[in-house]
Amino acid sequence: MAAHFLELSEDHIAPQGELSLPALAGSRIVYIVAGAVVADDTTYGENSAFFGTAACAMQAPTGAQLWRWELRRDPAPDHPACKASHAVTLDPREEYFMRCDRVDFPPQGIAHTHVHAGPGIRILLGGTIRIQVAGAETALAPGEAWFERGPDPVLALADEKQPTSFIRTMILPRDYAGRPSIRYTLSADADKPKVQQYTRFVEEFIEHLASGH
Repeated sequence: MAAHFLELSEDHIAPQGELSLPALAGSRIVYIVAGAVVADDTTYGENSAFFGTAACAMQAPTGAQLWRWELRRDPAPDHPACKASHAVTLDPREEYFMRCDRVDFPPQGIAHTHVHAGPGIRILLGGTIRIQVAGAETALAPGEAWFERGPDPVLALADEKQPTSFIRTMILPRDYAGRPSIRYTLSADADKPKVQQYTRFVEEFIEHLASGH
């Protein structure tokens, strides 16, 4: 097993401003929370995301707020933009990909006790959510992030009065490409209605990290 680091940062670009990101010995996903950016002659608007490893310069004609996940071999230096950073363990015999998606719940939505096929960092976009793991509960508000290891059973309880949504990036084995990573752990929950809806933005292979090169 080899340790890597998954980090979530928040960036703000002023109107007519630019953000330059260096080439990364790893992989990154950028999600546009608000506004729009132009990167490599492509415009990405609010509620969209893109993947990259090369140096990238983003212009924001009207300003932008971004959430940026980076998977790397070494932890990044501490910096004010970092919202969460966690070590993740990848099997060098396995091949992986990065998935960025959005999960939406109606009021009173529940994600019944479940596990995932890999680790990831989530961040709340709207509403509120309570996450229960190993008997402990964490309540989160918009802009707050949390890490899920993958094999730990999780119960998620969305806001009772308003819709709830969060954005996440996970590191998953390649045989999960194009299909859900979730598995419900209690047989009684398997046939219950699943009210959450998913929007996938990015699924990209990460060969250089998976191979250990």
